[in-house]
Amino acid sequence: LPPAEAEELVRALQGTELRDTGGQRWLRQHEYVEKLNMHGILSASAGQEQLLTELLVTYAKIPVLIGELISVEIWKYKVFPVLCRLEDFKPRSTFPIYVVLHHEASIINLLETVFFHKEICESAEDSILDLIDYCHRKLTLLAARSASGQAVTSGELHAQDLASPSSMQKQAETMEFEISLKALSVLRFITDQVESLPLSALTRMLNTHNLPCLLVELVEHCPWSCWEAGKLKKFENGAWHVVPPEDQMKMTKLDGQVWLALLNLLLSPECQRKYRFDGFNKSQLLKLRVFLTDILIDQLPNLLEMQRFLSYLAVTEPAPPKKDLVLEQVPVIWDHILKKNSGKWEAIAKHQVKHAFSPTEEELKLQARRWAQTYSLDMMEALAPDKPRCRVCGVEAAKRCSRCRNEWYCTRACQVQHWQKHKPACNLMA
Repeated sequence: LPPAEAEELVRALQGTELRDTGGQRWLRQHEYVEKLNMHGILSASAGQEQLLTELLVTYAKIPVLIGELISVEIWKYKVFPVLCRLEDFKPRSTFPIYVVLHHEASIINLLETVFFHKEICESAEDSILDLIDYCHRKLTLLAARSASGQAVTSGELHAQDLASPSSMQKQAETMEFEISLKALSVLRFITDQVESLPLSALTRMLNTHNLPCLLVELVEHCPWSCWEAGKLKKFENGAWHVVPPEDQMKMTKLDGQVWLALLNLLLSPECQRKYRFDGFNKSQLLKLRVFLTDILIDQLPNLLEMQRFLSYLAVTEPAPPKKDLVLEQVPVIWDHILKKNSGKWEAIAKHQVKHAFSPTEEELKLQARRWAQTYSLDMMEALAPDKPRCRVCGVEAAKRCSRCRNEWYCTRACQVQHWQKHKPACNLMA
């Protein structure tokens, strides 16, 4: 984006009411967020994200984005279940949940891109508590599903299968999974700034939510890794990849995020002073010792300090945390939205059925055209980490369907072979 356009988009960001979710103003805001998200990723890959960071800080938009994130989450838990029970809510019910999930994914992705910078974290001010709570909820769900064997698997979805209810459910689960992984990165960036966080933020991470023990669960169950047909697969850069035997001990970026967050929360003097090293917490943390192999420490040398700390913890009884008299802040965004809309969930759902989630064919086509302009193919290809592969044989492809421009092929023969399967999706997209 040109600097002037980026500035206008940032200035246009503003909080929306829960009632307006899915409406025209809300959809316009989604387009702004998505454009800034793609701009942020491309700028960061070129080392030029300073402008976007400065704009978000100058116009105090980080609390606005966090507020949108919390609003989306409350809508999913409170309004969407009511919406699905309404008799006049037609089978087009997949439309709202995917729009809302995409909005949530775009916001958390944008926050992941910019939260690397200390000034962004500081500009969140009191809303950082709501963001910490949000990340905690996402990671708790991720760890619980993995521990119970409900982790997202690496099954692939194709365009022609999107209409079946099971694949729609699979898509929603996959998007939730990826959002949770982004929340993990955001949380790690927050822990990088423990020295400058408000006192209540540190207390909330260590004692209210006990994040160190939650991170231990993620190390144990590793939701981004799975065995399938005797092959180890790991989730990285937005896709599942088969890991060759020689690389199976290699640390992924997600592994690194968990270990770095643990280092920040356990080795900081301020955190050690505040954390309760009671019998349960101590036993959970000592589970990490078995994972701290020489191979892992070679990849992240800072873990040597963690190994020493855990060895010391195993043979000592740390002093109990000092009891300070503290007036603790509480998250305000979540409570404010709940109180404002309490008892109105059905009314909100009925309003949204009538004004947002029952679009005519013409309105759907108009919205599709708007999104096609937002998600330009050139931009999406610039963001993609891998080169396109042939839909039929899987080799690197240089040709694509000229009609929908969505599927890739290596030769004309592969395209002809796949046409009968591709035709319904091609007609829809074209």
